[in-house]
Amino acid sequence: MKSVLIGVGQAGGKVVDALSDFDARNGFGAVTGSLAVNSARSDLQSLPLDTVLIGGAEVNGHGVGGDNELGTKVMRDDVQEVLGAIDGRVTARAEAIFVVAGLGGGTGSGGAPYLVKELQRIYDVPVYGLGILPGRDEGALYQVNAGRSLKTLTREADATLLVDNDAWRSAGESLESGYEAINERIARRVGLLLAAGESVDGVGESVVDSSEVINTLRETGVATLGYAAAESSSDAAANVNVVTSTTRRAIRSGLSLPDTTSAERGLLVVAGRPETISRKGVERARSWLETELDTMEVRGGDFPLSDDRLAALVLLGGVADSDRLDDFLERARRAVEEENERDDEDAASALEDERIDGLL
Repeated sequence: MKSVLIGVGQAGGKVVDALSDFDARNGFGAVTGSLAVNSARSDLQSLPLDTVLIGGAEVNGHGVGGDNELGTKVMRDDVQEVLGAIDGRVTARAEAIFVVAGLGGGTGSGGAPYLVKELQRIYDVPVYGLGILPGRDEGALYQVNAGRSLKTLTREADATLLVDNDAWRSAGESLESGYEAINERIARRVGLLLAAGESVDGVGESVVDSSEVINTLRETGVATLGYAAAESSSDAAANVNVVTSTTRRAIRSGLSLPDTTSAERGLLVVAGRPETISRKGVERARSWLETELDTMEVRGGDFPLSDDRLAALVLLGGVADSDRLDDFLERARRAVEEENERDDEDAASALEDERIDGLL
């Protein structure tokens, strides 16, 4: 799916950099344009991307200091400059726009939803959010910002693919030291999804194309992406269990939003050498997904790659039940209550029904 990537804030810019690099290194050609937008000049200077500095008059290039409302203001004030930079990148080839942001920071959480709203007003292609939720051990401010941003982003975007910062962290890996590794894992998984059908090695029996990704994300609210890979045999008949077991691991331990138990629709992409992909395995895995997710709308197909391993990518659209998301929303509420106790302000009301409750 040929996509334009726009990173908002520090985390958003770094993920877009990692995604662009992954796509270029593998020659997929799925990323047709990229841009990083931030209110902190120093964060932009380290990126090998085209960049736009916002909020110069307000914060003088020093960032918004985690202030979610200020992040919205500086994006609103300078949105015409951002849209001007995006305009030349969204060509007739683009099939989607992804606005990528860490939802815990000020610029990303405040600016990304507003930018998505403006892009929806201008372009006919789907505009998706790729939102990164703060981990459990990140500060209360990050939880509050993400809670306040999430409902708005999911309302404005055609779909919002969520990544929990804890989901793809390796055992024993601290969050701070693992940021770069987490970004690389996001890039590999999301990059493979975007590349499915764009650049193939060999001819698959049933190759996934971009329309299937778009249909899976159609009017779905929250989405999640699962991934798992394993060594495979050179004989497709011997890989039935490899396909089914990697699909199960993608759902049970490889989701970007763990503990998701139901969704409106799904897409299974099996990547590997065409001659090693078991059709029986793919059909069994699809049937298992339909039962596991309690939905009859599960698409499936191949992504031919020159790789000795088989990988299963599972995209779930319209997440209807997720213990992990419920846990995050509860953390956000508690953080607001603690803020309210400290500052004697009515901040807790900001996360009442209209902001978070009823998200799923």
